[in-house]
Amino acid sequence: MPSVRKTRGAIESADEAGLVRLVAKGDRAAFEELYRRTSPWLALRLRRRCSDEQIVAEVLQESYLAVWRAAGSFAGTAVDGSAAGWLWTIAARRLVDAFRRRARYVHPPPEAAEPVAAPAAEDEALAGAVGGELGSALNTLAPELRQVLQAMVLDGLSVRETSVLLGLPEGTVKTRARRARIIMREALS
Repeated sequence: MPSVRKTRGAIESADEAGLVRLVAKGDRAAFEELYRRTSPWLALRLRRRCSDEQIVAEVLQESYLAVWRAAGSFAGTAVDGSAAGWLWTIAARRLVDAFRRRARYVHPPPEAAEPVAAPAAEDEALAGAVGGELGSALNTLAPELRQVLQAMVLDGLSVRETSVLLGLPEGTVKTRARRARIIMREALS
């Protein structure tokens, strides 16, 4: 029994990156601990982007399945990444996939022949969270600038995490964030 207690103690004292490394070795207890620690946070972040609880639940399940299968590919601190950023990247991509699947199966009625540009779920959530002049100023931003500003300001991601999430170089993220702030400052003054 000492080895079970020793393993349990190692899991409880491990950070998220350590847990991912243990999951890569097939450790179910480490996977359960990783899920226990990160799923509330991840579900909250997904709900900020999508109000459909069913999609959020599906994306969570798909994300953790992907973590179980791909834990060995986590590079971690070797590439200055965090386990939380890696997990969020997986979940964000699964959310985009879910939106694409949903759009593929939804057929508009024939009377809706004119295509109407519907705002993205992220834009709707952003509009709900930010209103008035600030919301109007945000709507004037180009989508690529709004994505960066949303990730860094509303989601609280670092430049590195935003870079990983959006698949952009860090310099591009910094430039877009600066441009977005300048445009927002001008729109609000």
